Amino acid sequence: MKPGPFDYSAPTTLGDTLTLLADLGPDGKVLAGGQSLIPILNMRLARFPHLVDINRVTELDTLEPVAGDGGGVRVGALARHARVERSAVTVQACPVLAQALRFVAHPAVKNRGTVCGALAHADPASELPAMLALLGGWVEVAHAGQATRHVPAGSFFLGPLESALGPGDLVVSARFPGVAGRSGTAFLEVARRRGDYALCGVGAAVTLDDDLRIVSARAAYVSVSPTPLVLDLTDAAAGRPAATADYAAAGRLARSAVSPEADIHAGEEYRRELAMVLTERALESAARRAGAPGRGGVTS
Repeated sequence: MKPGPFDYSAPTTLGDTLTLLADLGPDGKVLAGGQSLIPILNMRLARFPHLVDINRVTELDTLEPVAGDGGGVRVGALARHARVERSAVTVQACPVLAQALRFVAHPAVKNRGTVCGALAHADPASELPAMLALLGGWVEVAHAGQATRHVPAGSFFLGPLESALGPGDLVVSARFPGVAGRSGTAFLEVARRRGDYALCGVGAAVTLDDDLRIVSARAAYVSVSPTPLVLDLTDAAAGRPAATADYAAAGRLARSAVSPEADIHAGEEYRRELAMVLTERALESAARRAGAPGRGGVTS
């Protein structure tokens, strides 16, 4: 199938882009990587009167480390999945983002798809919204004639394919904070094929004290809730040595907390079991990385 008719614009500056989007209002739709938008248009699941292609707005093609204030990385609206995944900036400043991106789609999609586009799409089966929520990150949103606003992950994702973006809004960047102190991260998922949408995915972050005992453990989940779900699992493992902590208890806690829905790919109980097993494994892996000698506890 082919998309319905639409008008097309390709501005070259951020100012012109914002002005055009404000003028178009609900009739305007941003095109960046197009890896979600184009199939939707081709299958006529949605129609938009005017596409605004931002690929010529080169000032949005950025990826940079953030100094202080939690560190991490700032990802511009045109930074592609493949670039962000492979960059030393990401691996060093925000390992879990690189870890999750390994599971995102297939190479052809990664070479065009954008991190910020995936966030704006707000698919609960996408790894990136969950990682933004796990890290307590936020999205930077611009609108013509208004001050740029920073929307926390907890307020940005409103439901399946529904975000806090309004007519004329543009995601210009996303901030993924780092993990502090002696911390480690891990990401695991199960899919029918590597790169397909996950039946369940889990990103974990664990922080240890100087005696290598767990002081914080949390996890974020993919494909088990309508919006990114983050669970604080510290009570199941706090105070225990990382090497002998009861990660199975944290997994059982996660199993009771998730509320997945059945679909043609997997049933509710199967997804609960996946959440339990992946939580146990991801926490153990994150804790092992946190305690790795001479590595600052943060590895890729």
